[in-house]
Amino acid sequence: MPRYQGYFDTKILDPFTLEKAYELVKYEHESHFAGYYDLPTTSLALCEEVKIFAKSVEEYETIAIVGIGGSSLGIKAIDRLLRPKTLHAKKIIYFENSDPITISKEIANIHIEKTLFIIISKSGGTVETISIFKRLISTFEITLEDSKQILIVSDEGSSLSKFADHYGLKRFVVPSNVGGRFSILSAVGVVPLTLAGFDVVKVLGGAKSFLENFWQRKEEHLLQKATYYVSHAERYPINVLFSYSDMFEEFGKWVVQLWGESLGKRNRRGERVGLTPISLIGSVDQHSFLQLIIEGPLNKTVTFMNIEHSEDELMIPEITLPFLEKSDFVNGESFNALINAQCRATMQSVLESGVSVDEITWERIDEASVGEMILYYELLTSLAGSLLEINTYDQPGVEHGKQILEGYFSKKTELA
Repeated sequence: MPRYQGYFDTKILDPFTLEKAYELVKYEHESHFAGYYDLPTTSLALCEEVKIFAKSVEEYETIAIVGIGGSSLGIKAIDRLLRPKTLHAKKIIYFENSDPITISKEIANIHIEKTLFIIISKSGGTVETISIFKRLISTFEITLEDSKQILIVSDEGSSLSKFADHYGLKRFVVPSNVGGRFSILSAVGVVPLTLAGFDVVKVLGGAKSFLENFWQRKEEHLLQKATYYVSHAERYPINVLFSYSDMFEEFGKWVVQLWGESLGKRNRRGERVGLTPISLIGSVDQHSFLQLIIEGPLNKTVTFMNIEHSEDELMIPEITLPFLEKSDFVNGESFNALINAQCRATMQSVLESGVSVDEITWERIDEASVGEMILYYELLTSLAGSLLEINTYDQPGVEHGKQILEGYFSKKTELA
């Protein structure tokens, strides 16, 4: 399981604020205002249902996910983290963005007889998702009636669910009180990942264990971190996740959406509040963003994340090259030892520059750790949102942009 270490002063935190944060998220859970708290338990039955259903679609070798944002980012994160240890997993391809070049490229890679399409939209009307779905239907001349090649994941009663029922398509329901960016442990993630062959039950187990520990007040570091972030939000409005493994790239993107879309709001007094998330990959971004962190404005907090034990103990050869002897100090070491040493050295340099830092160390990447880290960031987001006095689970700014987009194309139609 991951280990957590904070390097900021917890003595300055107000105990009343810590209790307030805990009680607010506890109320969200007990009142069922936010349903993601229940998913580590309720999704176990869904796993069993999907495992039985999988027998009817086992001939499909590739799974195509059609969805964007909360309907794809979490799936990609878990896929990337667990695929190296899940060698039998089916290939997953993603149709997310409206970029015609990417859409055409992915379409060209599809073997239609061997591909299962999963259309994911919580609202049921996501324009990118539905438009790409239409393109796929047209390109491959897919027959919709009673097709077992198409699965639908959406809210009960949504337009997409009605579409599925109209054509007799298999569909799975996202609980109405689970927001899209908090939905990875619902049907959104459980269905495609289970069908692909990942052990989602163990992921849920890790999430459930962490959640139970939190309710039992065994994860106080999380309350301290959220309280520190919000109480210092004006001084440190930017939060950097600096992850030392390429495997965390998609996880970082999921965190950015979770954090940014949840916490950038107007509070109950109409004030603009928020904490800006940035995801970096070490050691690559030591050569790009690190200079700004160390000698730029002291307006950031940094979380360093690394993997203690790698599945691949690739070694640096004992070779000395003419004129390149300066790097020989790492000869005979593993690349995992090198990247972890780079993480520690960078963290020390950041600490010495006066930046607030904390550290998350994964012992190794496994299903339980992935589930734990999903709940860690979901809880951290909810705690911060409660203290910022906002609705963590809506996205009015995004909805306004969608209305403008629709109006733009409506005007073009009228002009035509």
